[in-house]
Amino acid sequence: QVQLVESGGGLVRAGESLRLSCSGSGSISSGDGMGWYRQSTGDQRRMVAIVRGDTTEYSESVKGRFTISRDKAKNTVTLQMNNLKVEDTAVYYCNVRQEYAIRSFYDYWGQGTQVTVSS
Repeated sequence: QVQLVESGGGLVRAGESLRLSCSGSGSISSGDGMGWYRQSTGDQRRMVAIVRGDTTEYSESVKGRFTISRDKAKNTVTLQMNNLKVEDTAVYYCNVRQEYAIRSFYDYWGQGTQVTVSS
């Protein structure tokens, strides 16, 4: 079992910054994917940034503004969000993805943290 706890959300103005943190506990291995997704009202949950092995992936909408970092020893992942835009407003979820077979995986989720960006 994996437990994830996020922190760092809040209300900011456009152009400002926020830093999200996620602390994981339980059976997390260095080979598991770990990252952030977000879900705005009326939309599906979408990938923001993930770290899988030595690979980092960002959604096009946040490239150049957000930076993800992972500490495998501590099972933590942070998301530095700069130059926030109104459209970044969403609930942000920490995620761990564990692959147990080819193209088969299980996702663990945190409880989510609200990020609201005002104009």
